[in-house]
Amino acid sequence: MTSAFSSVELVCASQQSVFLAGESGSVWRVVRGIVRLDRHSGPVCQPVQLALPGDLIGIEALCGQPYQLSASAFTPCRLEAVPSVADTAPQPLLQQALLQHMNRSQDMAQLRTGSVLQRLAHLLALMGLDVPPFGRPRMDDADAIRRALPALREVALLVDAKTETVCRGLAQLLPPRSRKSGPVRTVRDWSAAAPGRFASA
Repeated sequence: MTSAFSSVELVCASQQSVFLAGESGSVWRVVRGIVRLDRHSGPVCQPVQLALPGDLIGIEALCGQPYQLSASAFTPCRLEAVPSVADTAPQPLLQQALLQHMNRSQDMAQLRTGSVLQRLAHLLALMGLDVPPFGRPRMDDADAIRRALPALREVALLVDAKTETVCRGLAQLLPPRSRKSGPVRTVRDWSAAAPGRFASA
């Protein structure tokens, strides 16, 4: 990962590592997509937080510390390196990181508590995916939502549920898959949707 820190931009496919705990490098700003921050305890991976577009990750670098958590792309994402402390005052970044931590901690609590349907609905809202408050989305929209979601096991790990439970939950939130042939119409660039635009369940 050393070469990644020398560039000003980093593009990651879903599930690709951004950096590992213990490494040293830049502070990064999420430009598009969602990054997952994890704590590893032996073979166990514990999701700690999500970073949405506009959020900072690797803020420990402002204090000259190595990364405390590992970061990976929950969805395809693009990140930009934040100028080093020598080039910019750290106080505004630290203030942003503090407020961001408070908001994302609340998001994570909603993703790990309540019914699985509530957790999934909140995740879809964070991703900027249109799910009507009453009824189901249109077939084409539902197909686009499914294509935007990571693998079921990744979603299950994040919302602290079994893969089968997540599969059943999505079946309740979304209509059955379209049987039309050919590429599914993309309703919008889901990964670039602004966070917080849709109300959570």
